[in-house]
Amino acid sequence: MINVVVADDELPAVAELAYLLSRDPRVGEIHRATSGAEALKALEEFPVDALFLDIHMPALSGLDIARVISRFARPPAVVFVTADEAQALEAFELAAVDYVLKPVRAERLAESVRRVCELMEDDAAAPEVVTVDQGGITKMIRRDEIRYIQAQGDYARLHTQDSSYLIRVPLNDLEQQWAAAGYIRIHRSYLVAMDRIDQVKLQTGRAAVMVGGTELPVSRRALPHLRERLAAKRVRPL
Repeated sequence: MINVVVADDELPAVAELAYLLSRDPRVGEIHRATSGAEALKALEEFPVDALFLDIHMPALSGLDIARVISRFARPPAVVFVTADEAQALEAFELAAVDYVLKPVRAERLAESVRRVCELMEDDAAAPEVVTVDQGGITKMIRRDEIRYIQAQGDYARLHTQDSSYLIRVPLNDLEQQWAAAGYIRIHRSYLVAMDRIDQVKLQTGRAAVMVGGTELPVSRRALPHLRERLAAKRVRPL
């Protein structure tokens, strides 16, 4: 099932689209927004797989939102739902999954949902790839090779087995974008892949994890969540 945001500055349009989507069994949570700012806020607060956007909204238009999320490491799919036929070319240049004209028909909307689900299946099958710059050379590395990430101001350093790469993305952003991929915040300065943790050290007054021979601190604030995640993975007798 996919979780979606419906954004339109006209409340009746939001209500109608949300209703049509709610009748589709492939659609899970539906978050409503009446402005571009509310749509972006929903992305911060909830896991979202697709945005159904009107193009003409005050301040932040649907096209503006698509430009913003195009910079995400893993942006949600975008479907434009609009009465304006003239923006289709620009919409598809922004990698829109679909462009639906109002008034919206249930059958046409179902086709958009099918395209989003198909895109998600393709993404799930292929490993996430991260683009990094190193010495003037652009490299592509698989995300599942990244053991842990270290905060360095507005940048983050990605650590693999053999190297490290600096990217201009704050650790807070990566924490949100990569949570579903199994990365967990253990400290204000560190994000770690759960399946890369080899050992957890608990001592009086401090805690740490071992990741590929490197010891990383665990903050008191992060420790309960780490324990909860580890407990969920523990093998228990039937």
